[in-house]
Amino acid sequence: MIQARKKAGLTQTELAKKLKKPQSFVSKYENGERRLDIIEFIAVCKAIGADARKILAKLS
Repeated sequence: MIQARKKAGLTQTELAKKLKKPQSFVSKYENGERRLDIIEFIAVCKAIGADARKILAKLS
């Protein structure tokens, strides 16, 4: 997720604004302090222009 965000040219703060969340939301899931549910995951993928299926495939 960090790589995909950076590839999109977004900072944590910029992504958080797109998601209408605090910057700490992005920081916490990127640092493993919190997990994303599927709805949040899809919203993040859309916000960074990433293919959710490709990201999930890299995890398996």
